Amino acid sequence: MLNFTNRVWQLAFSLFVIISLSTSVVFAQNTTISGTVTEQGSGETLIGVNIVVKGKVIGTVTDMQGNFNLRVNQAPPLTLIFSMVGFASQEVEITQENVSNLKVSLAEQFMLGQEVVVSASRVEESILKSPVSIEKMDILAIRDTPADNYYKGIANLKGVDVTTSSINFQIINARGFNSTGNTRFVQLTDGMDTQAPALNFPIGNLNGPSELDVESVEFIPGAASALYGPNAFNGILLVNSKSPFEYQGLSAFYKQGVNHINGRPGEPNSPQPMYEGSIRYAKAFNNKFAFKINASYMQAMDWHGTDQTDLSRENQGSLPFNPGENRVHVFGDEVANNIGLFRNVAGFQQNAQSLGLAEFVPFLPDQVVSRTGYDERHLVDYNANNLKLNGALHYRITDRSELSYTVNYGAGTSVYTGAQRYSLANFSIIQHKLELKGDNYFIRGYTTIENSGDSYIADLTGVAINDKWKENRLWFGEYGLNYLGALAAAGFNPGAGESPSAAMMAGAHNFARGQADTGRYLPGSAEFEAAKADVRSDVIPRGSLFDDRSRMNMVEGQYDFKNEIDFMDLQVGASYRLYDLRSNGTIFADVEGNDITIQEVGAFAQGSKTVFDDKLKLTGSLRYDKNENFKGQLNPRISGVYSQGNSNFRVSYQTGFRNPTTQGQHIDLNVVSARLIGGLPFYRDKYDIFNNAYSISSVNNYVAAVGSGMSPIDPRATGLLEKVESLPELRPERVQSFEVGYKSLLADNRLMIDVAYYYNIYNDFITQTSVRKAPGPIFPGAMPDTDEAAINAINAPTLLTPITIPGQENTFQTYTNIVDKEVRAHGAAIGLTYSLPGNFTLGGNYNFNRLITNIGEDFLNDFNTPEHKTNITFGNRKLTDKIGFGLTYRYQTAFRWESTFAQGDVPEIHTFDAQVSYRLKELKSIVKLGGSNIFNNRYFQNFGGPTIGAVYYVSITFDELLN
Repeated sequence: MLNFTNRVWQLAFSLFVIISLSTSVVFAQNTTISGTVTEQGSGETLIGVNIVVKGKVIGTVTDMQGNFNLRVNQAPPLTLIFSMVGFASQEVEITQENVSNLKVSLAEQFMLGQEVVVSASRVEESILKSPVSIEKMDILAIRDTPADNYYKGIANLKGVDVTTSSINFQIINARGFNSTGNTRFVQLTDGMDTQAPALNFPIGNLNGPSELDVESVEFIPGAASALYGPNAFNGILLVNSKSPFEYQGLSAFYKQGVNHINGRPGEPNSPQPMYEGSIRYAKAFNNKFAFKINASYMQAMDWHGTDQTDLSRENQGSLPFNPGENRVHVFGDEVANNIGLFRNVAGFQQNAQSLGLAEFVPFLPDQVVSRTGYDERHLVDYNANNLKLNGALHYRITDRSELSYTVNYGAGTSVYTGAQRYSLANFSIIQHKLELKGDNYFIRGYTTIENSGDSYIADLTGVAINDKWKENRLWFGEYGLNYLGALAAAGFNPGAGESPSAAMMAGAHNFARGQADTGRYLPGSAEFEAAKADVRSDVIPRGSLFDDRSRMNMVEGQYDFKNEIDFMDLQVGASYRLYDLRSNGTIFADVEGNDITIQEVGAFAQGSKTVFDDKLKLTGSLRYDKNENFKGQLNPRISGVYSQGNSNFRVSYQTGFRNPTTQGQHIDLNVVSARLIGGLPFYRDKYDIFNNAYSISSVNNYVAAVGSGMSPIDPRATGLLEKVESLPELRPERVQSFEVGYKSLLADNRLMIDVAYYYNIYNDFITQTSVRKAPGPIFPGAMPDTDEAAINAINAPTLLTPITIPGQENTFQTYTNIVDKEVRAHGAAIGLTYSLPGNFTLGGNYNFNRLITNIGEDFLNDFNTPEHKTNITFGNRKLTDKIGFGLTYRYQTAFRWESTFAQGDVPEIHTFDAQVSYRLKELKSIVKLGGSNIFNNRYFQNFGGPTIGAVYYVSITFDELLN
């Protein structure tokens, strides 16, 4: 195994060498420039204009009077670039050693397509000439979004899908196969992967920069592994914060909002307040040293999970209700049993006989019955909050190199929907980064450390509270006996040769549940709260609490040969990643000094060249990645962009891959209903899961047959069982993506159009499957001694063979791949932005995504994406000198959502967002009044997620750089 400590020392040595070489350069001459920048037309001075020396990192910004002073260790000639969002950039050539009182005037710019992006090719390029689809939000778009925060405003970009688990937890996706924990998407903040190490998916903006510190957001839909490595499967999102050199001064923000308007059953019955505030301060000294600090905090009553949909309606039979209901946002009712099985249990028969009910035993119905559950609102912490702290130190070693240290900290409480509903209470995640960069290279190292705090599984909490009050075997036994007693009391004659009527059976079920639930802990009672606290204070599997401190360490670098090679552009890069799993046995088998680590290495090269009079740009990328547990992955990307005037045609072939997650590789967790194990051979061998194992679906068929009256050794019953002797070896899943697109400026550069079509081919889908082990062969003549033992051997462990009995684990859920099916999907997107007279802007986009392949019923069809979706925006950020506004309409069609938590239909969604802003120039502030989903159309974005309503808010932003 590679030694991470040695690699850290190698990195430190490399940094030392680079710094030493950089600082050893002696410049023969200094050039000093000073002057003032004003707005063209009005003549007003501009604050915070960014001024950089072309080809270097050295630069400065204009002060509160619009003045600047810059010293450069270079003899003239040199070129200064003056830039500011909302204004046309200007280059000024300096030919003298000392220039004072330089006058520069910048013109306000409303032209489209002028953005420069970095993420598409990992080098700066015009957004119009990007080789792949890309969207960008700049400072003004972030400031003017009608959404109640900028991160939610990302949903307005073309090709973006958003799922909401909590009011402060959104997950971004693109191009299908969506989930609430999207391990197929990569999100980077200032180059740092924001995934939680124990989960392997981005945690939204819970530890990202505040709105005050975001400079831009870049979004690329589609495969990007050729440049960004593992998990850049469906796309990437890059969030870039503000440099303390370029954005200096004090800024502050406060927002007061309200949600839960006209609450529905299960929700607060009165509007709930929301608060958010943040502050940023940055300062530079002599263009050599700069720092920034940020702090933000939000608090709100979270959206509630109130879906009472029964996921087990097929068990209802002829009854007017379902005794085995398993409702979406009710927990504890997942524990269910076919009470007909008790007909074959000797102990139950003896109890029935002692009560004089023996003759009624054959009339126990073949009916699944579930325990009475608790609504989610009684188990989940809905007091959402999020504290974020950020700091950075920057030092310019020379005019060509800059060293920085950054720390990002996020903590709070939220709710996450995964295989279960998780209450992320008092969690935290912190990142430390050290980076050295120049105009043509960077090398960075960072670490991510997560702390689960008081986070727990809501579903398991409900199950455990029930079990603390009355264990499952006793509850179901009482239910069955009381059911028989109700039949007797109703006058049913077991010897008449007839079955009980539906009405009689319904009454018996109601009576049985009422009797079995007598004395049950009721929500709000002292007993209930004590049991809940007890369950939440103990770690899994004894309780529902996580105890995770997992880490991820990353070192990566990139070099651009633009200063050495003229005939083409060439970049190379490499990375090393180490996962250090520290769940203390609550997720992984990392107990008693059993350290679990996962190492990944990768390297890429990209070359591009323009031909045919610089009209055609060809780019090729190739990346190799190796995870220590799997074979290496080779990912190419080839693209071409043909430009004629303002018209740009592009075509690309891209590939992507996703490694199995840290849990997919190493999870070893007992969640009562099953033991979840990683897909690596070690765990399959450790539990010998293929020894006399059967598929869960066939076991369910067998149990149903026994419950209907067949003997457990009847060949008709045992013939239903399907033996599982092996599963495909776990491996990464892969995608090939073909894309064509067109982007252009039309109508005198006032209309921008962007059209894209993609066709994806997926292989080796990662999925999960479950097997049930029996202690002996299941066929006539080789059964255990009694019928009761036979049923115990094959039935669910939570019912007849409690997990508290050592050695009784018999259900295993593990990761594997679908290796015999190639899946295809395609889609298209079109975006239009029109700059109207008077600074009005009208925009819109349409997105189409469709799964072509019929996946079948063998595994979840988790495409989870609406086929049609559209966004329409209209606004004017400068209607007058002080007033601006923005409107957004979003629509998506209904679609099917499938996940391990719940499967069901997501209805179509219509929402309107709106905001009006008022500029207080003398106070350098903006007041904004707005709302998300202003008509309060209730909706949910994923089946099993919370119900979302309106948010109304007013905010004020103070910024010293506000012009």
